Amino acid sequence: MQLVEGISQDGITPEVTRPDPGKVLSGDPVHTTWSREDRDGLYCGMWQTTPGKWRISYSEWEYIYIHSGHSILTDQHGTVTHLKAGDRFIIRPGFDGTWDCVETTLKDYVIVE
Repeated sequence: MQLVEGISQDGITPEVTRPDPGKVLSGDPVHTTWSREDRDGLYCGMWQTTPGKWRISYSEWEYIYIHSGHSILTDQHGTVTHLKAGDRFIIRPGFDGTWDCVETTLKDYVIVE
């Protein structure tokens, strides 16, 4: 195991999923995940979604860096956050709302449970 490793899609077989149909509000979003690390409650890699809107609820902490695309997070109080290329955000446990992918979005993620 390398102790320093770059994050990319190269050499990783992606996992392709969709949100639970009961959470989808519009479109047919497809999620593609290139997992680089998955152990001891730490997950990181790259994730991409195609357009659509679905309900989300966070019980974990997540750091994200947006490589490309445009998505909109709206919390349960109606606060809107636009995610665009070059943006960095953290999402804390307890966030409930929606993820609306306007343009296919690619992000780096680090999740801690």
